[in-house]
Amino acid sequence: MYYPDEIIEEVRNKNDIVDVIGSYVKIQKKGSSYFGLCPFHNEKSPSFSVSGHKQIYYCFGCGAGGNVIRFIMNYENYTFQEAVKYLAERAGVTLPEVEFTEEARQKQSKRDKLLEINKEAARYFYYQLRTDRGKQGRDYFTRRELSEETMKKFGLGYALKTPNDLTLYLKNKGYSDDLLVEAGISAFDERFGLHDKFWNRVIFPIQDINHKVIGFGGRVMGDGTPKYLNSPETMVFDKSRNLYGLNFARTSRAGNFILCEGYMDVIAMHQAGFTQAVASLGTAFTSGQASLLKRYTDEVLLSYDSDGAGTKAALRALEILKEAGLTGKIINLEPYKDPDEFMKHLGKEAFEERIKQAENSFLFEIRMLKREFNLEDPEDKTKFHKEIARKLCGFEIEVERENYIQAVAREYDIGFENLRRLVNRYAAQTGGAKPVERPKSGIKKRQTVEDHKKRTQRMLLTWLTDEPEIYRQISKYIKPSDFTEELYGRVAQMLFADLSEGNYNPAAILSRFTEEEEQREVASMFHTKLEGIETKQDKEKALRDIVYAVKKNSYEYYTGKLGTDVSALQQVIDGKRALEELAKVHILLS
Repeated sequence: MYYPDEIIEEVRNKNDIVDVIGSYVKIQKKGSSYFGLCPFHNEKSPSFSVSGHKQIYYCFGCGAGGNVIRFIMNYENYTFQEAVKYLAERAGVTLPEVEFTEEARQKQSKRDKLLEINKEAARYFYYQLRTDRGKQGRDYFTRRELSEETMKKFGLGYALKTPNDLTLYLKNKGYSDDLLVEAGISAFDERFGLHDKFWNRVIFPIQDINHKVIGFGGRVMGDGTPKYLNSPETMVFDKSRNLYGLNFARTSRAGNFILCEGYMDVIAMHQAGFTQAVASLGTAFTSGQASLLKRYTDEVLLSYDSDGAGTKAALRALEILKEAGLTGKIINLEPYKDPDEFMKHLGKEAFEERIKQAENSFLFEIRMLKREFNLEDPEDKTKFHKEIARKLCGFEIEVERENYIQAVAREYDIGFENLRRLVNRYAAQTGGAKPVERPKSGIKKRQTVEDHKKRTQRMLLTWLTDEPEIYRQISKYIKPSDFTEELYGRVAQMLFADLSEGNYNPAAILSRFTEEEEQREVASMFHTKLEGIETKQDKEKALRDIVYAVKKNSYEYYTGKLGTDVSALQQVIDGKRALEELAKVHILLS
């Protein structure tokens, strides 16, 4: 949905950034801004700044920055449209209605009804767990040591032993038989007619990233079959593109995700404080789920069952993660079978240690491979080494391959040179592991942490947004064209135009840039601080020096373009005159 610029600005203006961010992050006023711990990277000292008068946030640690819309996009992992809609609802702004074709309108109507049915069913299951008839379900969760708070957080429920109670409840609310079947809530057969899909089970509602119930998982009470039952795929429920617990995990800011096999594993992990835990939905881990995780993290830790089936599933998942460009590691749960069991016996601190010791995916593969060979038999041992060499050929980057050869040789007591020769021989036979081409010289030009010319331009832009009253003095000497970096020049053009008209709206300028990287850089232009200046006299001298440096850089820039740019000559003439005046002038601050 496209929203007009004036609507977007109304939404932004009616959502004060300090109030919005303050509802997510603990921030305290320090000077003219607010500071807190950055929600986008792990830190111990507050470097996350929120400016009320600029309506912009910026982290001096990781460089995250933007306006209130960008914050909601990044924190909630919303699209731009979702963030605008969320903030509009928060501020009571009415957004334009989406125009649908008749076909699209019918499709959306059905989708909305299916979500309504799921919501009603979730409420029903939740209520039944807390009645006398739900005692069996409550006892089960109590034995699993879940707190009432955790059960409430995940909306856990119970399906009664009567096989059509929910179906009748929903039919009385006006939902048709066809819709109930399509939603996966009810099923039909000749023997029982229309009846509940879930009965005599504890219920795990499955939610999408926006906390909407899209399906259910149920574990049978007693010895019935199947032990676990999940909703069928529907218009609102695609198992291969959703993950259990992702609605909570996506805002965990842990730096990684923990991938589990079962619902109870995820819930136990969250209860222990590991809110980055998710699980696939009763199926094997898929490439669609890996792509979903890629939106939120670069590293996934696998916490699968430690039995044979769990190991095979982990190996398959590692391959999928690798194809998706994600780093996969394995958490060793031994001597316990699953995360839930581990947590009950050893607790949170022990699990934190296992996370720190998570095993590299390739080394895990080799360790599992070792089980297939008898290393006491020389022939089998040789086969094992050849299989290692074959796998090592999968690393196309030479330095990475060398590092793994070294690690494997050390772990399995193989001579490094012997293993490397074996890898090279295997590569020559198969055509794999071709060395990467290198530049003739390994010497690279040294890059400074911050280019001085860009920094002075940023400092001047920051000063103008901090103290817009200086514009009338420096505009005699500085023009937007003096900001020689392309992006800086665009920002200066907008800022100078606003200031000349008496406007002051840095957040609106930032809104004109749609790419996140551009927004981050623009935010940095408005947050480049001058350190160590205390007196007013020192501050005035610093401002003059910055203005002079920006003008001098501009003069040198356009001097270098003489002969190739017809407009450069006038810039050089104006620049020389301005520099002569700046050498004598004293800029006064109020």
